[in-house]
Amino acid sequence: MKKKKAVSNIVLLGLVSLFADMSTEMVYPLIPLYLTAALGASPAIVGVIEGIAESIASLLKVFSGYIGDVYSNKKRLAFAGYSASIFYKILLLTAASWPSILFARVIDRTGKGIRTAPRDALVAQSSKGNNLGGSFGVHKMLDMAGSALGILIAYLFIAYNIGFQKAFLFSIIPALISVLLILPVREDKKKNHDCEKLSLKGLKIDPKLKAYLAVIFVFCLGNSSNAFLLLKAQERGFSASHVILLYLAYSISASLLAIPAGRLSDKIGRSRILVPGYLIFGLVYLGFGLLSSNWAMVLLFIAYGAYQALISGAERAFIVEKSPAGLQGTLLGLYGMIQGIGLLLSSIIAGLLWANINSNVAFLFGGILGIASAAAISILLKKSVN
Repeated sequence: MKKKKAVSNIVLLGLVSLFADMSTEMVYPLIPLYLTAALGASPAIVGVIEGIAESIASLLKVFSGYIGDVYSNKKRLAFAGYSASIFYKILLLTAASWPSILFARVIDRTGKGIRTAPRDALVAQSSKGNNLGGSFGVHKMLDMAGSALGILIAYLFIAYNIGFQKAFLFSIIPALISVLLILPVREDKKKNHDCEKLSLKGLKIDPKLKAYLAVIFVFCLGNSSNAFLLLKAQERGFSASHVILLYLAYSISASLLAIPAGRLSDKIGRSRILVPGYLIFGLVYLGFGLLSSNWAMVLLFIAYGAYQALISGAERAFIVEKSPAGLQGTLLGLYGMIQGIGLLLSSIIAGLLWANINSNVAFLFGGILGIASAAAISILLKKSVN
């Protein structure tokens, strides 16, 4: 009976993410198009907006994770974070310039910063036995299924010329459903007294995890916002509606592979999934920089989804397993913070390379860092049982 409850809790959290991501992806592919086509913003401005929004949110992740660990209020934090998505869509309705889009994105990503680590900690808390990677895989599958549905709806908005404002308005509905679905989620309210005695400054991290997080930071310097993938497809001659279909192919690929990849990491070890994942990323980014045919673009978006599936479950499971007892949310938050800071820098770098040299160089830079990170992770984890 206990196991059944745990599984249903993971599914509930997955459904929360499904509707939240449906809402987000109904508008996310439209934002770079709206900024460049309707508001006249350059790719560099798109990079600055994405980088600032993500980095501000990332700074909250470690503190949100820590607060959730100490006060056992992970569910409340998740509720507050998902609620911000509703306000984001309302702000988009009134946005008339790129600074107002920036403000709206900051609100949205702040909500993500508040909810992500506590939500992932709830998934880990609800996972039983040796299926941690599989649990994160289930969550990621539902998360990406919501993304796919949202992108499909965004495509319909573009194909039928419904308009940006109506798209922003309709996206509020699934955001509201996701918030309501948090209410039946259960949380273990046992307070972590050991965690209360610690400070973030005195946090002791496993040396292998510390080295891994350092590699992740270097990798993230080349992993710019997905908005650049959409702009690259547009540059290659794809129409706005076809760009969204490419993004849909990426989401479907990630959703279909997330559970098998997570479960496989439980069986054969995290490193045997993580290293190929980062290697695929590197090859995909090199492909975006070197290849130009339409079919190559389609295959690259699908392969990018495979990278997401391989990394998401195995990486979070690895971090949870290497975290101090009771501090899983804190370390997941630290991981998210490092990713966000890297995304700020990488998005600015990619925007500048795109504007001052060309778009190919931006992707070649990311591809080289991806392959180097795969090699570093292989060396770092080769002796690890996980």
